[in-house]
Amino acid sequence: MTRENKSIVRHALAGLIETGDVDTLASSLSGEFIHHRPDSTTSTRTEWLAAVRAALGPTAGMQVEILHLLADGDHVVVHSRRRLPDAGPEIVVVDVLRIADGLIAEAWEIIEPVAHTAANGRWWESAHR
Repeated sequence: MTRENKSIVRHALAGLIETGDVDTLASSLSGEFIHHRPDSTTSTRTEWLAAVRAALGPTAGMQVEILHLLADGDHVVVHSRRRLPDAGPEIVVVDVLRIADGLIAEAWEIIEPVAHTAANGRWWESAHR
């Protein structure tokens, strides 16, 4: 099951990353898909796909390097490093996707600009001194 779930996610992301193909991504999402953001907002399938399409313009040419693709049961985790075009910021993204009935049913997303990593890690440093 984990191998199948990784394959579903790999297929959904491949076209989007390589050519901006949102249709393949859309066909991999369940009708009840929900996207969760760190600020506790959520988007429906339609809302999230519209946001993905809108982001394709500003992010055209973004380089995406998938560092890890891990699966456990019905969840798949994608850890990636992304370099935005035109010397834009470099970001690290962790997506957690839940698979149900062969489709992506939910997604959680964490995005951190690499430039903020040191500042965001200070709490850890002070806790271990």
